[in-house]
Amino acid sequence: MRKFLVVLDDSRECLNAMRFAAMRAAHSGGGVAILSIIPPDEFNHWIGVGEIMRAEARERIEAHYEVFAKWMRDKQNVNPELVIREGEPLVEIMNQIKEDPEIGVLVLGAGTDNKGPGPLVSNLVRQSGSLPVPITIVPGDLSKERLEAIT
Repeated sequence: MRKFLVVLDDSRECLNAMRFAAMRAAHSGGGVAILSIIPPDEFNHWIGVGEIMRAEARERIEAHYEVFAKWMRDKQNVNPELVIREGEPLVEIMNQIKEDPEIGVLVLGAGTDNKGPGPLVSNLVRQSGSLPVPITIVPGDLSKERLEAIT
């Protein structure tokens, strides 16, 4: 089974990437892997405080994930999997792709402000020639109707 890997973060454009991945998986008989990355610099505190902060970050991620997962299950009949990693986003995305041979496409949402598509999209596009899977970049301001029409 081919999986669509999508990154879960706090960005607005994440929503369209999630929708696109779920709809493509539903139409192609594939799956969705949702990757959320906890940056390492969040826990540079005393050990006890860092552990509490790490647990709280995981709880926030799981709650955020469940909103998307419920929509995917109810509307697209796709049961996504959640993967939480700690580290630098680019490194962890590459590690996830290397470790899961079922991942066939990386789906990212592009930012819509005047700063560009976002650092993750910019950095991965620069490396796209050496990536082991294709990247699909979904415009952050794409309407739900238009998104449904193209999937």
